[in-house]
Amino acid sequence: MDVCERICQIIARQLRAEDDTIEEDADIIEDLGADSLDVVEILMAVEESFGISVPEEDVVELRTARELAGYIEQIAC
Repeated sequence: MDVCERICQIIARQLRAEDDTIEEDADIIEDLGADSLDVVEILMAVEESFGISVPEEDVVELRTARELAGYIEQIAC
């Protein structure tokens, strides 16, 4: 399973949705209807799952699973 798929699963779990309903380019807030608490919980779950820490200034730029995956892959190198 690749990074983006794992993130889609995390988002689905946090939003109580089916895994296959989360598209990689769906905006977590605008398309998936997440509120600010959902976003915080998603980011915390992503951080825990990948063993990373996302600085607050980077959070506003990470609005889709694909963007989160790219960020994780970039800091992992």
